[in-house]
Amino acid sequence: MDADTAALDPCPREGGPDDVPYPPPATRPWWPFSGAAPGSRRALREDALFAVVLAACAALLAVVLKDGRSPDALGWALLLCGHVPIVWRRRRPMAVLLATMAFVGPYHALDYDHAAATHVGMVALYTVAVSGRPRRTLLTGLHIIALILVVNTGVGGDPVTEVVRITGWIVAVLVFGTYVRVHRQYVASVVERAERAERTREEEARRRVAEERLRVARDLHDLLAHSITLVGVQTSVAAHVLSADPERLDRAAIAGALDDIADTCRAARGELRATLEVLRSGPESGAAADEYRGPLPGIDGIGDLAGAARTAGAKVELAMAEVTAVPPVVGAAAYRIVQEALTNAVRHGGPGLAVRVAMGERAGALCLSVTDDGTGPAAPPAARAAPGFGIIGMRERARSVGGTLRAGPRDGRGFEVVAELPLGARESERAGEVAR
Repeated sequence: MDADTAALDPCPREGGPDDVPYPPPATRPWWPFSGAAPGSRRALREDALFAVVLAACAALLAVVLKDGRSPDALGWALLLCGHVPIVWRRRRPMAVLLATMAFVGPYHALDYDHAAATHVGMVALYTVAVSGRPRRTLLTGLHIIALILVVNTGVGGDPVTEVVRITGWIVAVLVFGTYVRVHRQYVASVVERAERAERTREEEARRRVAEERLRVARDLHDLLAHSITLVGVQTSVAAHVLSADPERLDRAAIAGALDDIADTCRAARGELRATLEVLRSGPESGAAADEYRGPLPGIDGIGDLAGAARTAGAKVELAMAEVTAVPPVVGAAAYRIVQEALTNAVRHGGPGLAVRVAMGERAGALCLSVTDDGTGPAAPPAARAAPGFGIIGMRERARSVGGTLRAGPRDGRGFEVVAELPLGARESERAGEVAR
């Protein structure tokens, strides 16, 4: 596409019935013989050259063939002038056809060499058929045939045979032009659907990338926040033991706190490694990535979360009812929600914190709650009511499996997290959205 074509106004212009009804897009033109858009300088140049070639062929046929009287000055004028409108055939196909017939009709009526003026009329007919509606093409063909019948009645010879012969050519040209128009429009629609499908795939890929980034962000937040909070609390315990009575050092308590810190670091390192392996895995990694990936965490790991919270000084009570057939994605979401709730409780609850984790099944859904009494002075209810990324992440976990989550201060003191996760979550669709 040249600069002249690109500079055209993409909006269709208003006009009379001679205007082309369906101007093509600049990227997929369907105009005859060329890809230039109507009205562009390129189209005018090409059609002007085409008209010159047609006129030269017509002059050669008028000299060589003897299919009627040899053209005189008037005949040459009519023959050559009939080719001039071809220059604008793409912009105004119907007007070009009428102008061409205005010269070619008298030319045939005067019984000049008929073969010389046949090609220009066929080109004008083809342009009308390839650029217009079928109804307009049909009406144009009928009018042309009727005009030819009238002209041939005044010409000697066998008018019936001549009309049948010319009618056959006219019908063939119109059918061919209509077929080309329909075929090119079909090809253009196929290309457009392919481009739309490609755009849809690109949008879907971008959406999946965004979802994967969000999932990884939730995973890293849950993992690092939980581990760092526990390490911070356990370090505070060790520091308190060291500063409480330096002369009577409780070596066992310090060793226990350090062991708890080491265990927390090892668990966090393993889980972080598994998360990063998922990001790095691809077709080339195959089984190597699966070696470190392991199963999704589930409700069976909630006991370990409670144990880690106990090492941080919290009193954790578990009320776990028997729940059967928990989909892995639902179990992973429940695990992460409990992990984040316990992390927030340990971080904000203060010393002497009591937490209750309850889980059960009701109406086809996994119901879980994490409540604490918030006894510590570091967690006034008004301050803890402000939402953060942890609560947002828990809600996203619940929504990813079709569930709901409520989180907020309890009456009096403390905080409560309540989630309902449907056990019929579609595992095949959600497996990539709920992280380990």
